[in-house]
Amino acid sequence: MTRLKWPSWMPVDPYILLLLGTVGLAALLPARGTGAEVASGASTAAIAFLFFLYGARLSTREAMEGLRHWRLHITVLVCTFVAFPLFGLAARGLVPVFLTDPLYQGLLFLTLVPSTIQSSIAFTSMARGNVPAAICAGSFSSLAGIVVTPLLAASLLGGSGGGFSADSLIEIVFQLLVPFVAGQVLRRWVGTFIARHKKVLGYVDRGSILLVVYTAFSEGMVQGIWHQVSAVRLAGLLVVEAVLLAVMLALTWYGARALGFNREDRITIQFAGSKKSLASGLPMASVLFGAHASLAVLPLMLFHQMQLMVCAVIAKRRSRDPEVVSERIPAAESRIVAGTATRSG
Repeated sequence: MTRLKWPSWMPVDPYILLLLGTVGLAALLPARGTGAEVASGASTAAIAFLFFLYGARLSTREAMEGLRHWRLHITVLVCTFVAFPLFGLAARGLVPVFLTDPLYQGLLFLTLVPSTIQSSIAFTSMARGNVPAAICAGSFSSLAGIVVTPLLAASLLGGSGGGFSADSLIEIVFQLLVPFVAGQVLRRWVGTFIARHKKVLGYVDRGSILLVVYTAFSEGMVQGIWHQVSAVRLAGLLVVEAVLLAVMLALTWYGARALGFNREDRITIQFAGSKKSLASGLPMASVLFGAHASLAVLPLMLFHQMQLMVCAVIAKRRSRDPEVVSERIPAAESRIVAGTATRSG
């Protein structure tokens, strides 16, 4: 029996369709009352477990090896928490022509969120970049974002951020940082099990994000805030985000070259410095925006899907760079010679 495969020419990850389907489910069957409380508690627990897995997967050796590339990590952090927010502030001039004020607040929040971990690593590996540095860059960005993102939201979003306070910061720390640290502490006992069941636990990663998306959009449906967004405004938001992604991809690639990084490090900087984490952004938005979190995370969800599609295409092209091809040819020739020698012996 032939197994169906996702068309190679279509750079759309099936997971994106699951995200869209989750939004559709929340629109048709939103969680209400006791169901909403159960969904909210389950999504909080799922995100905490997700960050526990992040901590348990990052080995001390990988962290120490990644720390040697301090220039790379500083570059990624500057792209994530300085360049992105500056572009977000500049987008204020697009209100009200392209964006409504609530959509702009969501777009600005998007620029404050830390970088991704899994997809940055996957695309860096596909493009033959510096994978250990990508692991550490994503982890460092997520850890920094636990504190930096709420502080930036408080200063840049002001009262529109909703419920930012010291209690909000503590809640975010307990939901994200504490599980990560617990994973690091318990890694010596659970690390082997997690590595052995990496594929199965990968479904936990994605499933937890789907649960948070369902909870956030269910609350939006119950609150009736989706009547505030028209198709024209959504189209305008997509155009703005496409321009933002293109600018950041160009800035991270050519800026890293101007700073003297080699090809492998430039790949890591491009994928880690141009992307935003849905896993980190969703729980933060639920704390900072409260009942309006669903509208606030809409720009982040759209950007997340867009970055996956675009970066998948870029990673495939980077894997066919002349430098990579020239490395594969000698390796293939050596295997042929070795095989010939074995048969001759």
